[in-house]
Amino acid sequence: MKYVNAETILPQELLNEIQKYIHGVILYIPNPEGMHKKWGENSGGRQYFNARNEEIRGKFSKGVSIDQLSDLFCLSSYSIKKIIYSKK
Repeated sequence: MKYVNAETILPQELLNEIQKYIHGVILYIPNPEGMHKKWGENSGGRQYFNARNEEIRGKFSKGVSIDQLSDLFCLSSYSIKKIIYSKK
């Protein structure tokens, strides 16, 4: 989120109307509904971790132990258990 001076982007009439309610402070204007993206959707991180977690679940269902998965994916046993036993 970046700071933008309202005088540079808003028409004077709208700026005057907003100043009737608030002035001299930073005002946060949220994105419209449907514009907010969840973590990792822009960068591809979410897809990467979803694919990794599916791979972990698949290997576990084929008999690979939690300790082996921990070593293979460089995660703690606790993290592997959370991935395996989470509802997905």
